[in-house]
Amino acid sequence: MLVWFVILYLAVTVGIGLYASTRVHNAKDFAAGGRRMPFHIVAAMVFATWFGSEAVLGIPSTFIEEGFHGIVEDPFGSFTCLMLVGLFFARPLYRMNLLTMGDFFRQRYGSTVEVITSIAIMLSYLGWIAAQLTALGVVFNVLSDGGITTTQGMLIGAGIVLVYTLFGGMWSVALTDFFQMVIIVGGLLYLVWLFSGMAGGADKVIAKAAGDGKFTFITSTEPRDLMAFIGAAVTMMFGSIPQQDVFQRVMSARSEKIAVRATIVGAVFYLTFCLLPVFLIYAASMINPELVQKWLAEDAQMILPRMILEETPLFAQVMFFGALLSAIMSTASGTLLAPSVIFVENIFKHFKPRMSDREFLLATRAAILICAIGTTLFALYSDASIYEMVGNAYKVTLVAAFVPLTAGLFWKRATTQGALLAIALGVGTWIPLELTAADTDFWPPQLAGLLMSVLGMLLGSLTPQRLAVHQLQAQRA
Repeated sequence: MLVWFVILYLAVTVGIGLYASTRVHNAKDFAAGGRRMPFHIVAAMVFATWFGSEAVLGIPSTFIEEGFHGIVEDPFGSFTCLMLVGLFFARPLYRMNLLTMGDFFRQRYGSTVEVITSIAIMLSYLGWIAAQLTALGVVFNVLSDGGITTTQGMLIGAGIVLVYTLFGGMWSVALTDFFQMVIIVGGLLYLVWLFSGMAGGADKVIAKAAGDGKFTFITSTEPRDLMAFIGAAVTMMFGSIPQQDVFQRVMSARSEKIAVRATIVGAVFYLTFCLLPVFLIYAASMINPELVQKWLAEDAQMILPRMILEETPLFAQVMFFGALLSAIMSTASGTLLAPSVIFVENIFKHFKPRMSDREFLLATRAAILICAIGTTLFALYSDASIYEMVGNAYKVTLVAAFVPLTAGLFWKRATTQGALLAIALGVGTWIPLELTAADTDFWPPQLAGLLMSVLGMLLGSLTPQRLAVHQLQAQRA
């Protein structure tokens, strides 16, 4: 029965996605929903796109092992990122009326910076999409009781997401995200109520977690540990801001006010509902400690799925796996579309600058197909956990795109030379440190890269200006 409910859910999702394709009349509709989305749809997209497999599987499994200290990157860093976007970035970006984040870099710094940052943004999606496909493989494997292998499940899941994203673009993402958000919210609230009763009350679960020290963010005041904490916090807090999926949601809004408010509301929903699976897994450790210990030793990401299958009635199973599939598919569809649009708009267009609207649509759909194939292959051969895939995804944009974006929006003296030097120093510092990183290192590679990127922007922007001033003064003398 559970499998049939899941099949029905997938059929409804695909149907909604295909229906959305009837609203696509041009490239702008496909890429950004034609800037016609109302408040509730934009807020749902912000929430549902970010609430992926890591929220239901990765964050809880990391929390039960490390507490809040282990999940500072996500959801706390992600929540802060979305709040910063809503409060500071959404308004000026919306006013520019651009199609992609790469368009901003072209207008502000020129085509060279546009291409470099666009490639960095595209690469950042590799791990994020792969994490969702890996989770889909795990879900299908669990639901079929091993009848479908994880690899086969990944291929099936990728095919389903690809179909409705390929046809409906941003409209498919928008409508399916709203439907999936309803499933996520309803499913998780019901499960929290159920698990609270099974564990003896929500207050007992919270008290046990507090007593076990799970609500501590900083576990050591050693300088090296503090730097590691800061490095983890800023990775998604700042590294996610230049992302195309965030930008698309801002630009799809019907008005500037909706873009700002919906992003902030989506952020609050994201943090709130990320903490519910955290509650569930700690309640599970009280309800069935033997099961939790068993899967902690094998694969902590499987604790909640196994707990649901072994300890709850059919309705709870339907609600959990419906919420899980909703979380995965909403994120996968949005993250497939984002790098594909930025590739066509900011890279492919340099080779074919006079594309018609129909050619742009065709090229974007081809890019979505290629992206789906590439990320599926990456997911098949990666041995990183879902949480690690997502966390690592944002390091490249942190060191390559965050400083040029922020300086370009809020610092009038930022120059193209400053942006190029920021990228060169940021990436040039991060990659060698990342390749040779050890647990004993004082500087987290991505934090060192971020600081060097800031230095590059300052040196590159101010030095030529100071030289010009000195030359002018010399001429006058």
